[in-house]
Amino acid sequence: MTTRLGRRPRLAVAGVLTAALVAAPATAMAGGTSELQHEVDAVVAAGATSATAEISTADRRVRASSGTAVAGSDRPVPANARFRIGSETKAFLATVVLQLVDEKQLTLDDTVESLLPGVVPDGDRITVRQLLNHSSGLYEVLATMPNPRSKELLKIRWNTWTTAELVARATAYPLVFTPGSRVQYNNTGYLVLGLIVDKLTNSSYADQIERRIIRPLRLTGTSVPGTDPFVRGPHAHGYLPLQRNGAVELVDITTVNPSIMNAAGEMISTTRDLNRFFGALLGGELLPAHLLAELKKTAHNSQYGLGLISRSLSCGTAWGKDGDAPGYSTWTFVSPNNTRRVTVSVTWGTGNHKAAVNALLDKELCR
Repeated sequence: MTTRLGRRPRLAVAGVLTAALVAAPATAMAGGTSELQHEVDAVVAAGATSATAEISTADRRVRASSGTAVAGSDRPVPANARFRIGSETKAFLATVVLQLVDEKQLTLDDTVESLLPGVVPDGDRITVRQLLNHSSGLYEVLATMPNPRSKELLKIRWNTWTTAELVARATAYPLVFTPGSRVQYNNTGYLVLGLIVDKLTNSSYADQIERRIIRPLRLTGTSVPGTDPFVRGPHAHGYLPLQRNGAVELVDITTVNPSIMNAAGEMISTTRDLNRFFGALLGGELLPAHLLAELKKTAHNSQYGLGLISRSLSCGTAWGKDGDAPGYSTWTFVSPNNTRRVTVSVTWGTGNHKAAVNALLDKELCR
């Protein structure tokens, strides 16, 4: 079966390493005194194996990295490192769907049944908009799988899954709630959207993401890997922190068949590319104004738009997306005034790094 196209141990994490700072268009140069450097150091000190952040403005890019590319070593995180972006994939897929809306190939009010007859039970009650904003009521596909942070994941890390197979697993269960009645984050809806794109374009959602977004924006470090288990190019390793013999051990999960994440989370990218994509999307380069407005419409006072989420900051509301894939977590947001884009990539360790990441995002997006 094939398809196309989430208390630091002393022995696992070496000390904080030197940063790479870069001002566009120059290449990386050594440095370690910037505020951004201190912020990514704090993320690693909180328990991440590595952390990289990049800030982009109209005329400058600044990047800083901390931690190690390989746990237990002194290898620095490579410049322009690639990493799994998990659910940030949803923003790419949602953009393709909205471009198809702009081309009159579907509408946000079309039902799943009208687009994929017989594929999704109760599909006549679920609209495209509800798939996009997590109000479909579909059963969560991840609930049919081992916890992505558990050792059971290791038993299926090489399995190949088609989008249709994953949708069938989830839709074997009844709806969790009446479509449109509330919001609950849902990966299954994006798998269904992948099938819709496949059907309407007579090609794969991966091909459409590549043709419509990756190539036009020249996102040279971004890919939709399908079943390829490797992170191609420079990268830091991703780890699962697992309890073994009464202690926490980091298990390398860098190589994994990404088809398990599929249309909801399989992509690989870089800090530079993600800042470029989200800046272009929210800056109106990829969608007309009326669909950009739809992108930011939320349901039931939730934070979820169509493929994006809002983030409350001390200076206002930012838009972007976060994502987890086994061993990796990523955040990309655009500042409330649309002048700064910030991406943070973290490889998992054994501590809780989220507070440090939240502090970094708030500080850097509110400058």
